[in-house]
Amino acid sequence: MRVIESKEQLTSVVPGQVLSIGNFDGVHLGHQKILQLARETAERLGSPGVAVMTFYPHPASVLNPDRSPRLLTSLEQKCWLLSRQCVDTLIIIKDTYEMLNLSPRDFIDKFLMRHIRPAAVVEGPNFNFGYGRSGDVNTLAELGRDRGFETVVVPPVETKLSDGRITMVSSSMIRRLLEEGEVTDAAAALSRPYRLMGRTVRGRGKGTEIGFPTANIESAEQIIPAEGVYAGRVAVGAACDSVASALDMTPAAISIGRAKTFVQDHALLIEAHLLTANVPDLTGRWLAMDFIARVRHQQRFDSAHKLAEQINRDCEEVRRMLGGK
Repeated sequence: MRVIESKEQLTSVVPGQVLSIGNFDGVHLGHQKILQLARETAERLGSPGVAVMTFYPHPASVLNPDRSPRLLTSLEQKCWLLSRQCVDTLIIIKDTYEMLNLSPRDFIDKFLMRHIRPAAVVEGPNFNFGYGRSGDVNTLAELGRDRGFETVVVPPVETKLSDGRITMVSSSMIRRLLEEGEVTDAAAALSRPYRLMGRTVRGRGKGTEIGFPTANIESAEQIIPAEGVYAGRVAVGAACDSVASALDMTPAAISIGRAKTFVQDHALLIEAHLLTANVPDLTGRWLAMDFIARVRHQQRFDSAHKLAEQINRDCEEVRRMLGGK
């Protein structure tokens, strides 16, 4: 996959590709369906490939910083996931303010047709573009007919949640599931476990004191699941991009909470106890945490001893949930 990250590089975009435009946050089942249809359209039209145009940072953080959502995927992980969907060209628009203020017609004429010249554009039914999100798939189809590109609209993808509800897959829906701690349902909509990444930071050492050392991370831009204890897997690497694509994972009990047993008012902690012997020093390393299932809610214990007993039970439950792996 070729990645284009500057305006200067746009001159090398191969014309006639099938294009999809969007945030692609999560690269979830709905996104995957769009990319599948884009590939099929490229084959039908004899196109030289599939191109994706995405934005960094998220457009909401440019236009409404106070309302910007936390992300499902870092840029590094998004790039890796898109490459696995057989995307040939990834165009990352980083200087977004001017772009987001173009009218739909100007966006098509001054950017799309000048730099990319697609044979077709493939989008979901809720696609919007241009100033104030004033353009939709009907606008796109109308402008495309006059400018020589086809518009393909992909029906939404639905998934069945663990409570039996059928819901449309979207990035905002997956964020809500994670905020509720429903990581198993989120994984079903993503087609993989939710992965939270960050650089390790020094903790308070309480886990080591009671026999369960943890690796703590800080996450700057990704959404953090609800407080609780989770069964998961962890990858360790030297850089963000190495853990974004990691496949070799170590079973872990993951805790998100505020250490209520030891202090009443403490910052949120994101920590993992790796279920393996001889864990090396992880200071300064990057961690990826995959969330498989929720074990329990957070609670306060009367003593460190009772907390240690519960953590031991949690670890056994995690091993059971992960099938001993």
